[in-house]
Amino acid sequence: MTVKDFAQSADLKFICNEALASERNIDGCYCGDLLSWVMSKAKENNLWLTVMGNINSIGVAVLTDVACIILTENAPLDDNAREKADSNGVIILTTDKTSYEVAAQYSKLQ
Repeated sequence: MTVKDFAQSADLKFICNEALASERNIDGCYCGDLLSWVMSKAKENNLWLTVMGNINSIGVAVLTDVACIILTENAPLDDNAREKADSNGVIILTTDKTSYEVAAQYSKLQ
């Protein structure tokens, strides 16, 4: 399943790099907000569910090569983070749902 497919089925809104979403496949899901922990645990092509919308989260997304960042609970994205995400091709989406709710939706589609 692609990020775009999941975004449509889960009613997620794109913040950055929507054009890349139909090319990026998802292979798993990771929920976490402690960036050092996410760096060591998230896998390539995972959905990353978090409330961390700062520039450091973009660095972690690039390092781990996650499929996208989904900012849950309407967590904001900093302007610096948005610029860095755009320049690094990091797909970012947002939702008012909790990380648990989004992970459960993903699980049902597997």
